[in-house]
Amino acid sequence: MTDLLTKAEYTALAKSLDLPVNAFIDGSFRPAQSGKTFETVNPATGAKLADVAACDPEDVDFAVAKARDAFEDGRWSRLHPGERKEVLLKLVKLLERNQPELAVLESIDSGKPVYDCATTDIPETIHCLKWHAELIDKIYDQVAPSSDSHIALVVREAVGVVGLVLPWNFPLLMLAWKIGPALAAGCSVVVKPAAETSLSTLRLAELAMEAGLPAGVLNVVTGSGAEVGEPLGRHPDVDMVSFTGSTATGRRFLHYSADSNLKEVVLEMGGKNPCIVLDDAENLDVVAAHVVNGAFWNMGENCSAASRLIVQSGVKAKLLEKVAAHAREWPVGDPLDPETRIGALVSKAHYDKVAGYLGKVGKGKVVIGGEANGTHVSPTVVEIPGNDHVLAREEIFGPILSVIEVGSFEEAIRVANDTDYGLAASIFTSNAKRAIRGARMIKAGTVTVNSFGEGDISTPFGGYKQSGFGGRDNSIHAHDQYTQLKTIWIDLSDDAGDAVD
Repeated sequence: MTDLLTKAEYTALAKSLDLPVNAFIDGSFRPAQSGKTFETVNPATGAKLADVAACDPEDVDFAVAKARDAFEDGRWSRLHPGERKEVLLKLVKLLERNQPELAVLESIDSGKPVYDCATTDIPETIHCLKWHAELIDKIYDQVAPSSDSHIALVVREAVGVVGLVLPWNFPLLMLAWKIGPALAAGCSVVVKPAAETSLSTLRLAELAMEAGLPAGVLNVVTGSGAEVGEPLGRHPDVDMVSFTGSTATGRRFLHYSADSNLKEVVLEMGGKNPCIVLDDAENLDVVAAHVVNGAFWNMGENCSAASRLIVQSGVKAKLLEKVAAHAREWPVGDPLDPETRIGALVSKAHYDKVAGYLGKVGKGKVVIGGEANGTHVSPTVVEIPGNDHVLAREEIFGPILSVIEVGSFEEAIRVANDTDYGLAASIFTSNAKRAIRGARMIKAGTVTVNSFGEGDISTPFGGYKQSGFGGRDNSIHAHDQYTQLKTIWIDLSDDAGDAVD
């Protein structure tokens, strides 16, 4: 367990930070070529944090060119896997040394509770990078079955220059999910962090250089989706893009690929994730704790948030009592207070969107919460009349849990699958056969039984339907998207009677 500082210590650390504000290209910080900047603010206070470089297509071209140079000359791509591993492990040590700084940086830039940053986000970022670093020299190529006159080698090669487009809800962790396997494979990367949360990505790039990552291998281009994200998606010299974010934006990257060089695209997108609680679920107090954690962790700004509670009639009343009790234990407040569990929503625009759903309850019934103060939305539980309600159909990305009552196991599965999304789901039951049947019937990339979660670094994460496309994050399978498979066919036969050396 990470040792936490006091609120006063976190506040003092926040005031002392030297914030990175320029793009990081070819091993050094650089202002945007246009000289333009954009303002980033602390969403909890509205106070300006810094003016960050507002890059544009010129900066994207420069970063991609430097990444291409680095890839082609082999300064990283042709290093022995063990040497790449050593560099990434040095980065891991530097991240470990700077954990309090990184936790505060994430908190003030995103509004996330420093408790979450210090106990979950930063430790998991470090673990992710370490796991992929250790895997570098343990992935073997293959020899295919062939005749006695041939040898068929199936080898992995780094895909090349990769564009990584990040969301704002888990800035460092999503960066690690992508650069871990990408750098392990030998790729060079150009990262576009979310404009709302660029600071911790820039700091990690600086630490990566300190660890010995060659210049040009990890580049960070800050700015808007229109000025940086789209040019990266359309760039003819980018071989692959991995995107995490909204489904609407993810669709655009498929168009960008089709309109340019048919680059590989991997998308991890939205969710409207069901949490099924059946009448035979055991220990409703424990179930309620999982429901509350699934719905309100990270203020519900989580693509795998358990945002639809589908509960069988026989336990609904008791479960909602316990859910309300647990929700009251999630204090709303200053993100730099380690006692806070619900911080500020990431931006004024996002706050307005989430708070707007409180006015769409309609025939629903608010069980608990429903308050909004301009920066924070309290944990809110709403009983709704059915799965056609707007609170059941749309991804809110905030701390609002919709409750849908069902009469049977079959109805629960039908309602769970009645969505455009298919990222994550959970089912609570004491019947093992029903749990396994339900997990198989639910159309989602991750299904947890008697718990809320996403698996861990060893399990693939991604979605069905409009939640995912083209690949998976985490696990050994994440390496597949950053590599190409090549067949090398060797003919050993004696051609035209000549001796074979």
